[in-house]
Amino acid sequence: MLAGPMIVGIVASISVSLADAYFIGKLGTIELAAISFCFPVIMAIMSLAIGLGAGTGSIVSRAVGANRMNKAKRLATDSVVLASILVVLISVLGYLTIEPLFILLGASHDALPLIVRFMRIWYFSMPFLVIPMVANAVIRAVGDAFWPSLMMVCSSIINIILTPILIFGWGPIPAYHIEGAAWGTLIAYVFSLLFASWLLIVRERMIEWSLPVLAEILESWKQMFQVAIPAAVGNAVNPVGIAIVTAMIANFGEATVAGFGVATRIESFAVIPMLALSAVIGPVVGQNWGAQKIDRVLLALKQCFKASLIWSVFIALVFWLSAPQLAALFSSESAVQEQAISYLYVVPISVFGYGWSIVAAGAFNAIGKSVTGLASYLIRVALLYVPLSTLAALYTDSQGVFIAISIANGVAGLLLALVSFRLMRYYFAKECQNSSA
Repeated sequence: MLAGPMIVGIVASISVSLADAYFIGKLGTIELAAISFCFPVIMAIMSLAIGLGAGTGSIVSRAVGANRMNKAKRLATDSVVLASILVVLISVLGYLTIEPLFILLGASHDALPLIVRFMRIWYFSMPFLVIPMVANAVIRAVGDAFWPSLMMVCSSIINIILTPILIFGWGPIPAYHIEGAAWGTLIAYVFSLLFASWLLIVRERMIEWSLPVLAEILESWKQMFQVAIPAAVGNAVNPVGIAIVTAMIANFGEATVAGFGVATRIESFAVIPMLALSAVIGPVVGQNWGAQKIDRVLLALKQCFKASLIWSVFIALVFWLSAPQLAALFSSESAVQEQAISYLYVVPISVFGYGWSIVAAGAFNAIGKSVTGLASYLIRVALLYVPLSTLAALYTDSQGVFIAISIANGVAGLLLALVSFRLMRYYFAKECQNSSA
């Protein structure tokens, strides 16, 4: 019930990323390489919003499961206030550090000006993204995935319609080139903020307007941060890992960077069902944990793991049959296509490991064990993905890097499958023991 609407919403959101890559790719390889550098950085920064949403969803869903609705409203309100403060501070910091960050990541002299032009607008749009994401987490925590998904779909449609118009121009509207994609995103995010505010305040009535004492606010923030900080770091781990690998393969040339960027964008679309499972398992696990129904928690985790494995095999077959055609959609240059095809032939069969890591993290975050959730990400990225990719980049070619990524995904998935269920039972037994003490 929850996963279906979320799949639709995430499909719409990821479609924006693909549309950006498609239309920017029409501008040239330099522009495509520039947006490929921006993608992991944007995702790393968005991890703040994902982490804040995870923290909010965890504490609100457990309050709902324990039938404490007044407490749930207080937690939701305090979380939105905190998110608003943090996102403004981080947006300003990011805006002031664009050039040194992307120089550090290996951006070329030709790509850097394009990156700066794009990211200046994107940082300005960031507050309009983060607050709706936290609001959506609140709404999903009470068991409603339809309205958040509808908001994501509407926002994405607006973005996709505006992107080509603003990039290439249309009638009286001038061509803004690469900045057009950023302006389209900003307008769509403003819509998201308005829609999310209506959902949270008017429809769900999850905002508490009475002023609490300072101690109560600090307690709410403390509870959210206990989940949000590890969750934010965990969600940042994957795009940071991609950024590191992007910097390493930059030594192979801009065509390789562009091809890698195209392939990871296509892959991000393919893993949407896994992202949906990781989003909806939080409310399911959180509410059942609050109601002390461990069997339903374990069943949800098992079903998500099984679904991720089946989907991984399916998308691998799809890419083996259609990789050349997909790559040609995003670039007309054979060198870029070759790199994208090479990635799509090798990596997708292993993405079940990625799916298992994000699902396990979502489940552990939901029960307040966010450090364990963080470990789920670190096992895949810090322990395997980055080290194996680094070795491959040093001693082989880009194909070797893609094989290393596939191995990292698969091994990480197997490790997590061995420990996740045991840890969940252990935490439940410990909590029952503490409750009876």
